[in-house]
Amino acid sequence: MPPEILIPLERAAELCKAHRDKHGTRMFSQCWGCMKYSKGVPEKMCFYKPPHNDGCKKVNELFEN
Repeated sequence: MPPEILIPLERAAELCKAHRDKHGTRMFSQCWGCMKYSKGVPEKMCFYKPPHNDGCKKVNELFEN
């Protein structure tokens, strides 16, 4: 993903939820660990990587499409 693309935090959270709704959250997967340790707080989730919020491969793929 080019560094000039910015994913707004709210949009990244929506894409994360959409991915989890569609694919579920398998135990010991990246999504499972992310949700377990972040407790659903967007600023603690894998996609949160200021300033672009592009820390999660799955969110990045959904944003690009």
